[in-house]
Amino acid sequence: MNVKTTIEIEKGAQLLKLLGDKTRLSMMKLLHANECCVCELVEIYQASQPSISQHLRKLKDAGLLKERRKGQWIFYSINTECEYYEFVSNLLESLPSQTPHLENLEKQGLRINCCE
Repeated sequence: MNVKTTIEIEKGAQLLKLLGDKTRLSMMKLLHANECCVCELVEIYQASQPSISQHLRKLKDAGLLKERRKGQWIFYSINTECEYYEFVSNLLESLPSQTPHLENLEKQGLRINCCE
């Protein structure tokens, strides 16, 4: 049985406002298929670590991301347990892949290695 989940208009508006930022939307698409370290996102978006961390904090506070610690490093991925996962996932499916960013990091030798 396929059960369609609906969310309140107010919550939908809050999520869309949060994802209305180009960087956060791109991050969510990237993290939809990949787990990334903060340092990788800093390289991809050519932004400061505090700026990237602020975007990640907002997404995590909304329940959209989860984190995994490995030593001093934090890796982020989509929180598939979030009650709004289906809503966000459907939106992200409509966007182009962001995986080429990670492929470029790998070519530069910056994928994950910078954290270990």
